[in-house]
Amino acid sequence: MTKALDTSHLWMPFTANRQYKAKPRLMASAAGMYYTTDDGRKILDATAGLWCVNAGHCHPKIVEAVQKQVVLMDFAPTFQMGHAKAFEAATALAKMAPEGMNRVFFCNDGSEGVDTALKIALAYHRMRGDGGRTRLIGRERAYHGVGFGGIAVGGIAGNRKQFGPGLAADHLRHPLDIEKNAYSRGLPLHGAEMADELEQRLLALHDPSTVAAVIVEPLQGSTGVIVPPEGYLEKIRAICDKHGILLIFDEVITGFGRLGTAFGADFFKVTPDMIVCAKGLTNATVPMGAVIVKQSIHDTFMDAAPADTIEFFHGYTYSGHPVAAAAAIATLEVYKEEQLFERAAEMSPYFEDAAHSLKGLPFVKDIRNLGLVCGIELEGISGKPGARAYDLFNRAFWDKGLLIRTTADVIALSPPLIINKAQVNEMFGGIAELLKSIK
Repeated sequence: MTKALDTSHLWMPFTANRQYKAKPRLMASAAGMYYTTDDGRKILDATAGLWCVNAGHCHPKIVEAVQKQVVLMDFAPTFQMGHAKAFEAATALAKMAPEGMNRVFFCNDGSEGVDTALKIALAYHRMRGDGGRTRLIGRERAYHGVGFGGIAVGGIAGNRKQFGPGLAADHLRHPLDIEKNAYSRGLPLHGAEMADELEQRLLALHDPSTVAAVIVEPLQGSTGVIVPPEGYLEKIRAICDKHGILLIFDEVITGFGRLGTAFGADFFKVTPDMIVCAKGLTNATVPMGAVIVKQSIHDTFMDAAPADTIEFFHGYTYSGHPVAAAAAIATLEVYKEEQLFERAAEMSPYFEDAAHSLKGLPFVKDIRNLGLVCGIELEGISGKPGARAYDLFNRAFWDKGLLIRTTADVIALSPPLIINKAQVNEMFGGIAELLKSIK
């Protein structure tokens, strides 16, 4: 199939296109924990697709829900119209969210979710007569999607440098400190004081009255699994409360069981003002994202707008798409019926032990983990950032039948929540063998 396939026309996202097309890695089908390649090889999915297939691939209940819905009604608009599935999906999601977070705005992915949340924050302050709050604060090494809002508050220079200055945003330092917290199991013990920088540096610099929102990932995933130190998020919440700043959790990765709870907010016992979610919302079967907000934020819009007028001038053609909504309803039911969040929590200690068994192997610089997430940081090759991790990624696919993810010289692992102990052993055993063989 590879030789017959014309790869020339597709411009692939976040891919070294010329490198990839010289030797394509092609998936043909998927089920449970495994992909099958175009040449018939089984590939253990150690990344849940792209942090998103939490219930395993092609779950029968989710597939059936999508099939039924697409036959019944393929599309219905949600601008001044509606359909039952969108309301049912919002209700199901609100019931799973932290207490008091019960209003849902649907979009199509995490990038749209972040831009939606930022717009809600800016409009909210204007609605309440505090329109001077226009500044947004993100964090270094944060990934908040690829919309113009997301790349502004995101802390990855490569995602911004080709596109101009963007929105007014500033950034906290990320809390990764390998010197003090190397090989942490779970939450690092040192570094909560790094949250004080929000007040002592950024708010002092910009004036708190100009800041609309702070957005953070409870656990930073895409840039190498950065786990917050104990007490760090609690401090961020307290500072935001003190100065009337909205706190947004980007839970596109941590949502839906990745840490053994419905949301990272539940795991850390810190309730933000908004949660952005996507990925696991539909088990990636159909694209969908959402912003979950506190009722008080929603009610501010309802109370401030004149009667019979649009309260929030924002939305997408596919917001609450019927097929996506059907997938979301079925997915949330699967999580509950199969107790996948509880299963992830039970598997986490075994996963942690397996991850830290790699300590002492060649090139391993640090290992950090939380829930069913692990980052293995490697010593880089001088002058070739990311080359060693990419070599391991490539060999894992071709030689070990293993799909992993790398960012710079960090291996990131985030398997479906259905993973069993034998598959955990297969995953880390394969990586151990590769670490002993690479240069």
